[in-house]
Amino acid sequence: MKPLNKYFDHTLLKAEAKPVDIEKLCAEAKEYDFYSVCVNSCYVEEAAKLLKDTDVKIAAVVGFPLGACTTETKAFETEEACRGGASEVDMVLNVGMLKAGRDSYVEEDIRAVVRAAGKYNAIVKVILETCLLTDEEVVKACNLSKTAGAHFVKTSTGFSSGGATVHHVSLMKKTVGETLQVKASGGIRDYETARAMIDAGADRIGASATVAIMEEAE
Repeated sequence: MKPLNKYFDHTLLKAEAKPVDIEKLCAEAKEYDFYSVCVNSCYVEEAAKLLKDTDVKIAAVVGFPLGACTTETKAFETEEACRGGASEVDMVLNVGMLKAGRDSYVEEDIRAVVRAAGKYNAIVKVILETCLLTDEEVVKACNLSKTAGAHFVKTSTGFSSGGATVHHVSLMKKTVGETLQVKASGGIRDYETARAMIDAGADRIGASATVAIMEEAE
């Protein structure tokens, strides 16, 4: 098993986040050698400068937090983020289209982002927003993500009615097996919860309380 710090995407996505907060986020990521920082796309270039000459990666969110913009918008935002220095893209799938049974739309929406990210060899994580889905819909979203060529499925934005649960992480891992990886995010604020997500099959954890979790683990 990899060291705990390497599970973490150290995250700051709040609307009120200021450049000084991104500086602090990146400084903490360097200090703890987290896997990555996860930021809104307007801060990708700033994070890239701050993390130059480190192995901390940059993840940018796309179509965040609702996933309801056009496919073309998501693809454009993906390319912008990758050009700015993001090597990972966390996109929100179109929940309404999934629930309406518009599977081909959802699959093509993901594929367009995968294609755009692929030009930069960037990883794509698909945020399912599991709190809004039935188990059947979670399984379907995982399978569509797999077919569309994504690299990860991710539980939540952290901005809806609920975050990651052990049940959803376990269901997602069971569905994707070793083909895709699973990221748990949303409401993970202590070591016990983080550990439970990892034990359930999470390959990556998205959290803003990452430093507190590391201190608790120590």
